[in-house]
Amino acid sequence: MEEFFPEPILFLNTPFEMNRILLIRMLVVVVLAVIFWVATRNLKVVPTKGQVVFETITGFVRNNIIIETLGEKDGRRFMPVLFTIFFLTLGLNITGVIPGLQIASTGLIGQALIMALVAYFTFIYAGMRRHGFRFFKNQTVLPGVPIFIVPVIAILEALSTFIIRPVTLTLRLTMNMVAGHMLLVLCFLATNFFFVTVLVEQGNPLGLLGVGTFAFGIAFTALEIFVAALQAFVFTILTAIYIQLALADEH
Repeated sequence: MEEFFPEPILFLNTPFEMNRILLIRMLVVVVLAVIFWVATRNLKVVPTKGQVVFETITGFVRNNIIIETLGEKDGRRFMPVLFTIFFLTLGLNITGVIPGLQIASTGLIGQALIMALVAYFTFIYAGMRRHGFRFFKNQTVLPGVPIFIVPVIAILEALSTFIIRPVTLTLRLTMNMVAGHMLLVLCFLATNFFFVTVLVEQGNPLGLLGVGTFAFGIAFTALEIFVAALQAFVFTILTAIYIQLALADEH
């Protein structure tokens, strides 16, 4: 767990102190900016293999997450923020399996919380822009509910919409990344122990158990790549759904 809280290495004792996690975040942002710039600066009618891959990924996010959830008009309107959420989440997640980096900075609750707050204020903005202050009534007062239980339902709906949503967005992303990191650490530390300590230093053939832990480590690495993409998808589509609910005329 100490890897999630490294010591500062740049600009020590200043308001701009930077540790390894912050440097990885900056690296992800730069890499994403370069990828999008290179991929879009010379688009061709007959696409290259790289352009096909890029358009397949971005097309999936655009069509299957954004447009399918929000429709063409509202989807195009909120596409920049949803694209940013998806690819930034994916980039920050995937660093957990990249050699030399090997940490998903979304495993720190602060990063996930900031992204959840962006989603939170985006769907509130969408609702306020569409409905004004009636948005809060739409989100908390269910039609057809008996009048004597309206206050109770309104409180529960307010908690669900304005408190639980950002909390669950934050915790889901953070906990998945922490769990994945711990599984990988466990497998590869066990591999190192069996091969180096047991097999090499002690000459004990039980050290061959390291083959199994190494295989599990590779399998969990593949699983972590899948989880990294899945969590980016889940975070983005939930944000899109919250925006869609905020835009709806009724709860």
